Amino acid sequence: MNVRILIVDDDFETLRMVGLMLQHQGYEIIAANSGEQALALANAEQPDLIILDIMMPSMDGYEVARKLRASPQTEDIPILMFTAKTQVDDKIAGYNAGADDYLTKPVHPAELIAHIKALLSRTSRRTETVTKGAEKGTLIGVIASKGGLGASSLTLNLAISIAKKSRLEVIAAELRPGCGSWALELGFNQPTGLKNILLSQPFEINHAMLERELVRTTFGPQLLLASSGLQEVDTCHKAENVYELMQVLPEMADVVLVDIGAPLLPNINKVIEACDEIIVVMEPFPSCMESTRVLLKDLEELGVGKSILLHLIVVNRVRADMQLTLTQIQDQLKTKVLQMIPPAPEVAFFSAQKHIPLVELQPEGFLTQQFEHLADIFLERLAK
Repeated sequence: MNVRILIVDDDFETLRMVGLMLQHQGYEIIAANSGEQALALANAEQPDLIILDIMMPSMDGYEVARKLRASPQTEDIPILMFTAKTQVDDKIAGYNAGADDYLTKPVHPAELIAHIKALLSRTSRRTETVTKGAEKGTLIGVIASKGGLGASSLTLNLAISIAKKSRLEVIAAELRPGCGSWALELGFNQPTGLKNILLSQPFEINHAMLERELVRTTFGPQLLLASSGLQEVDTCHKAENVYELMQVLPEMADVVLVDIGAPLLPNINKVIEACDEIIVVMEPFPSCMESTRVLLKDLEELGVGKSILLHLIVVNRVRADMQLTLTQIQDQLKTKVLQMIPPAPEVAFFSAQKHIPLVELQPEGFLTQQFEHLADIFLERLAK
């Protein structure tokens, strides 16, 4: 059976041109020139992909996407927003509404076809993973002895690097209620993903729910975002929900990186035990050395380093002559350091200012190369 694509645009010339282009590629085309017609056809025809314009009268593309995601009949259909709106805020609004990909007009036909094929391929792999059920991706938890050591930044940028260097499905999740930082750093407004999951009943946490809460990005991984609001801190006691979340996430991606941060969650042992691997993040300073030593001892009692792989990564965010060397850290902690991330305060500043991940700001820079090398280490092991 041919792949069916629903094209939604109020411009008849666009419908005609895109339709002919896709038909030449062997796709079966369904066309709609309004949001209302698009919803009706999506429910009736169940297309494999929807190409959706934003600027339409009566009902714009954002509203169409939200309605598609809210309906059980259409919530899993991939959406490619294809629009003349080029601003970053427009793209963010598109992803928040439920788009899987975002492409701006005008575009070369080859680029449009490439996006369609990639989106269909990702959706196919995700469907196969869900169908198999028993197969799970690798769950990697990132933890530090205290806050402010760079665990969140490492989780996000390593997830991006793994996604960029592979064809794997990658999810990065913040597991820090009320202490989320990614939404602020990337310019997403009012993230509610983690909050909605923690306020639900444990039995409600499933693939469909997480698909609604995950944020799709242009730089690779899907994100589960936590807010930075105090009201979300009260949800951290929902240990059953956290545990259920840790069970479902690996069913939806090949690699899941979870930002645990400081070990403050209730029943933290259950969170650790759900992981296949644990990354411990530290800074090269004496006080951090001591707190990391205590953390490593506690983790060892939970099987980390034995049944659960352990990785120690040093994040050096301050240029200073007085700091512990790699040899000193390894000798004192009796643990090999997998990698040291170098200081890059200028990159961090402009990354935050422009709402761009560190590794995306300077794709050829030294810091990005370090994260890519780290991604290669994980990908090499995952391939075995």
